[in-house]
Parts: sequence; C-alpha cells; structure tokens
Amino acid sequence: MPPDAAPERPAAPHVHVVTGKGGTGKTTVAAALAMALAPPGGRTLLVEVEGRQSIASLFDTAPLPYAERHVGTAPGGGEVFALAVDAEDALFEYLSMFYKLGRAGKALRKLGAIDFATTIAPGLRDILLTGKVKEAATRREHGRRIYDAVVLDAPPTGRVSKFLNVTVEASKLAKAGPIRTHSDGVARLLHSRATAVHVVTRLEEMPVQETADTVGELTALKLPVGNVIVNAVSPPLLEGARVTKAGLRRDLAKVGLPTSAAVVEGLLAEARDHQSRLAVEAGLREELARLDHPVVELPLLADGVDASGLNTLAERLRETL
Repeated sequence: MPPDAAPERPAAPHVHVVTGKGGTGKTTVAAALAMALAPPGGRTLLVEVEGRQSIASLFDTAPLPYAERHVGTAPGGGEVFALAVDAEDALFEYLSMFYKLGRAGKALRKLGAIDFATTIAPGLRDILLTGKVKEAATRREHGRRIYDAVVLDAPPTGRVSKFLNVTVEASKLAKAGPIRTHSDGVARLLHSRATAVHVVTRLEEMPVQETADTVGELTALKLPVGNVIVNAVSPPLLEGARVTKAGLRRDLAKVGLPTSAAVVEGLLAEARDHQSRLAVEAGLREELARLDHPVVELPLLADGVDASGLNTLAERLRETL
C-alpha cells in the first residue's frame, strides 16, 4: 500500500441479528433497523422465526405467509420486505430441494412426519430457521444480491446463543451429509464479519445485566457482537437541577398554577424520584460502556410505535450505525 493511501475499511455486515430480553422492544428495533439499512432504490429483508406474527402487527398488515412480502417503504425510498419463517415449511422446502421428494414429501407432510422430525430434533428446527436466513442473504440475481441487508428478529437473549451456534446442534444430528453441510454453511456465515449480532436493552437493572451476560456468551462462542442498542430512552429532565420547595412555589405562581403545600410537596417528591432514577441510569450506562461495544440510544416514542415512530427510529439508527 502506498504510504499516503488510506487503509481499506472493512465491509459492513450484511446479516444483522437482533436480540434482547423480552419487553425491550427488539422487534420494533429490528423493523427500524431494516428501514434504516434500506438504501434509496434498494431493499432489505426483515425475518422473524418465532411464529408470533409480530412484524405483521407492527406494519399493520395481514399475517405473513411463508413468502417474502413487501411491508413498508423506508424514509429514503428503500423497500422493506418481510418473511415469517416456519420450521415445517422450511423442512419441506429443504427436502424438496435436496432430495427431490415431490409428492412423497407432500405425503410426509400430511402424515405429520415433518412436524415430528422438528419436534424430536429441536436443533434441526434452529438449523432450518437460520438456514432460510442464509439462503435469503446469499441469493443473487444478475450477479448481485437480492437484498442489500437481511435483518433477523431473533429469539430473546435467553435462547439466542444456542440458536445461533448451529454447529454444535448439527454435530448431534449428523456427522456428514447434506444436513451437516447445510448447517456448516450457516455457521460460517453467522461467525463471519458478514454478520453482526445487536443486543437490545433498556436502562433498567435486569435487561442491562442480561445484556452483559449475553454479550459474554456470544463472545465466548466467537459470534460477532455488533451494537448494544438502548431502546425507549426518556429525555433527562431536571438533570443537574436543584429543586426546592421555594423554587417550585415561585415557578408555579408564575404560570398561574396552585401553590398549596400538598401540590408543592407532591411535585418535589416526583422531582427527586426522577433525579434518583437519572443517577441509576447513569450507572447503567457505565456498565454498558464497559462491555466495549458501540452503544446506540433510541428515544422513547411518546405516541407509541406507528409508521411515524418507526421512521424516527430508522433515522436515528441511520445516523449512528
């Protein structure tokens, strides 16, 4: 490299896995991320694997079939597609693709053999679900990828490490053959720089602790941790302010509000509770900073999660990621 040449920047991840403790809003963040990553004239795919049809509810559309469907348009004009992956459908597709079962495969499905197989071998279920993500991420048309990015709304933090570490599960099912080859290909993608696993949390004690545990587990498994995304952050009102009874009484009087002792004391208690909470949140931010991964904060949506709110989160993610 010539001495004045800038170092080559590493390629951005193509597969973005989003996990988080239940209640942190990981599906909302995954949807906003899919919108943020959709370039003008391009497209992204948002995938869910838990059978909850959360994406359909979020985008106010009909339940998603086992097919890629357009669900929204990003602020910059990019298109967002979505897919709800069903393990039974994925296995049937796999058998048809690799074993050419045709009508025999349909007969197995009617007999319940496919559901039986995924029930007795739960590792196979995860391999099929992540395998479909890999297929979509690597699919090409006219020499270029179909999707500019693929975002996976993954299982919550308590299960995500096992879900993504498909190589271990595959070794329990098959030492060789198509299933092992298939799962090894998935594992190579998920453990590579083409993937980033983002962990969603909130500024609360339990989600932050679970985030730290999950980052440790993912790192130990050599799965690429991306960003820690703090969702639903409230604005820091009264930060650094000295709140007193006299000051509250004066300010209330200025705007024509009651200044009785009960009102002033009630407001003072709320103000001090809020400041105490800000101190706790500052400590939690320090804990997240010690994880040594980029931390991105998303604002609390006062009016709830709607199309406008998703656009707001997408814009914020586009600015920071």
